[in-house]
This record gives sequence, C-alpha cells and structure tokens, in this order.
Amino acid sequence: MGSVLAGFGFSLALIVAIGAQNAFVLRQGLRREHVLPVVAICVAGDVTLMTAGIAGPGALLSGTPTALAAVRWGGVAFLLGYAVLAARRALRPTALTPLDRPPATLRATLLTCLAFTFLNPHVYLDTVVLLGTVAHQDPNRWAFGAGAATASLVWFTGLGLGARRLGPLLAHPAAWRAIDGTIAVIMVAIAASVAVG
Repeated sequence: MGSVLAGFGFSLALIVAIGAQNAFVLRQGLRREHVLPVVAICVAGDVTLMTAGIAGPGALLSGTPTALAAVRWGGVAFLLGYAVLAARRALRPTALTPLDRPPATLRATLLTCLAFTFLNPHVYLDTVVLLGTVAHQDPNRWAFGAGAATASLVWFTGLGLGARRLGPLLAHPAAWRAIDGTIAVIMVAIAASVAVG
C-alpha cells in the first residue's frame, strides 16, 4: 500500500502542474463537449507512458546521455515557448467564454487532445524518464505505477467533470490574468529545473 500511495502522490504532483493539456481539459469541461473521450485519452496516454517508463525504456533513456539531452532541451524550449504565450495572454486577458465558439467535431477534439498529450516533450520527461526512474527505486515498482495511474484518472476526471463549477469564476478577465501569469511563472520554473536537472 505504501508503494501505491507513493506513486499516487508523486504522479499527482507532476500532473497538477498547470499546462496546455490541463487547460484544454478544463476548456472542454466548461463547454461540456466530448469531455469523457478527452479524459479517456489523457488517462490512457499517461498510463501508456508510465508503463513504458516502468517497464524499462525510462531507465534505458536515462542512461543514454544524447537521447536524454535531446528530450531535455526540447522540453525546455517547449516550456519556455508556452510560458511566453501565457505571459502574452496575461498582459491582455479575456474572459473564458467557451460557448462563444461553435461546437468542435469529436474528431477535431480528439486530434487536438492527442497533440497536447503526445507532442509535449515535458510529458516524456515526467512520465517515462522521471516517473520511470523513481518507480525503479521503489521496492514494488508496479504498485507504484498503479498509484501513479490512479492519480491520473482522479485528476483528469475531476478536472473535466468538475470544470463547470469554475465557470462563473473564469468568466472574469482578472481571473485569467492571474491564471496565465501563474502558468508563465510555473512553466519558466519547470523549464529551469529541467535545464539544470
């Protein structure tokens, strides 16, 4: 049980960091549009990458300096780019009005979700390399992985299905200024930790 709780806590700490994927899930939840398929893709993506990290490629990748450097610096560039976009949004905040746009097709929504899930180098650093490496240090790595997967399920389900309650708060530009400013700071901090890590 200790390994499950350790995996749950470790994974939750990684997942809760504000980022593009979480913002996308939040927007879909506010729109009440294709929420369950989006949640399913996010959780399935996490579980797949966590399993890869725990099964061994994470340890293998972490032992290959060139591959690790490429993933690291790609992740740094992605995070800094996202920080710049968030900072620009913070300077010109708008209210989140998700119902102002026409509904997106399921296909378009799922392709966007897949892009947010698998084209972010940081997700590979978190799930395959970092979580995989930490799981290998736990006496029961698969129990650790089960706890990590459970955290992903709890987080994305809560975010997607609970988003509607946040609608009134997120209708104000000041709320988005604070959120986007926080996102920018967090992304720079994560990029710095990845760069020196």
